[in-house]
Amino acid sequence: MILYNAEMRNLSNRSTVAIIGGGPAGLMAAEVLSQAGVQVDLYDAMPTVGRKFLMAGKGGMNITHSEPYDRFLSRYGFRQKQIKPLLDVFGSEATRSWVQGLGFDTFIGSSGKVFPLEMKAAPLLRAWLHRLRADGVNFHMRHQWLGWADGLLHFLTPDGERKVSADAVVLALGGGSWARLGSTGAWVSLLVERGILVEPLKPSNCGFDVVWSAFFRSRSAGQPLKSVRASFTNAAGVEFSELGELLVTSEGVEGSLIYKSSAPLREQLATTGSALLYVDLAPDRDQQALLDRLAAPRGKNTLANHLRKRLGLDGLKLGLLREVLSKEDFADSVRLCETIKALPIKLVAPRPIDEAISSAGGVSFEALDQRLMLASLPGVFCAGEMLDWEAPTGGYLLTACFASGRVAGAGVLAWLQQNNKLQ
Repeated sequence: MILYNAEMRNLSNRSTVAIIGGGPAGLMAAEVLSQAGVQVDLYDAMPTVGRKFLMAGKGGMNITHSEPYDRFLSRYGFRQKQIKPLLDVFGSEATRSWVQGLGFDTFIGSSGKVFPLEMKAAPLLRAWLHRLRADGVNFHMRHQWLGWADGLLHFLTPDGERKVSADAVVLALGGGSWARLGSTGAWVSLLVERGILVEPLKPSNCGFDVVWSAFFRSRSAGQPLKSVRASFTNAAGVEFSELGELLVTSEGVEGSLIYKSSAPLREQLATTGSALLYVDLAPDRDQQALLDRLAAPRGKNTLANHLRKRLGLDGLKLGLLREVLSKEDFADSVRLCETIKALPIKLVAPRPIDEAISSAGGVSFEALDQRLMLASLPGVFCAGEMLDWEAPTGGYLLTACFASGRVAGAGVLAWLQQNNKLQ
């Protein structure tokens, strides 16, 4: 993989590169190019850049993850082979060094996630934009990309339509989630029209619909289910099992524990129309231990109080048990404890893509070369979430977006040199 080096920093300013999309990938490509002396014009449909970046950092800016490289790479599933060269250029450690270069120290949280010391995205973004502007990057806001017209980039702006020429282009248009922040997926048809292989956009890191009873929904929606283990076995017999917590919603379930398995759950639903998620409501005790504790005399306690006192089952967990067990099953200690250890939740559909944290699908890596340039559109590069990959939350999404932007920017420099566009 080719990256820019010190010799490239004095390249001619007559070369102009258009970057379309002001998220992490687009901004990182702008950094690589502007620091190499290329004139960069960045266009975005929104009034300001980095909107999804800011939203992701609202509850704490999880910038990357500290786990070992092989484990980190495994988070990218079936696209590990394509993501590896990107992370080899700009992985977790490089991301931390980059943040520190902007003037922000980082720390590793208890879960291994890496955060800036201030925890917020806004100061980091402000410092980054200040550096980009100092390096000569021009920002053009409220420029909605409409594709190409007469060989030029075609934009819709508040002042009407505008056509722009550039020596090279980086597309960093995001996926299809959180449309109100700019990731609309409207670019898909523009590339498909050009014969580019684009995999359909799908929700990732998403919640799922469950058909709850009206009684349970009215009493339990919005409540977190803490300290549980969720397990799922896909059609190929591969088991996914994670400890954590999830959130019961009026539509179904969501939360970090659900997001971790959203990809295989989504694929199972696409194949069979449903998926069974099993939740262990008491992961710190085996079934026999539950039976032993349940065998204690109940006295005057109701069954609900007995279960709460002996097994620590709160109202939400009891409510879930009542969703799947009959009155007779509740009276059967063995059946009850079996269900406590493996409560089945039938998922019927993923939530809409616009509600998802991220999206899967996008420009296929098979349509790109190793520099992330479209094989059928020389001089046009792609980066970020618009590529066909996905990863769970925890810093993996952001790291790969940074890395792909870095590689695309370096790819542009190499292509410009090879085509004598840097005089």
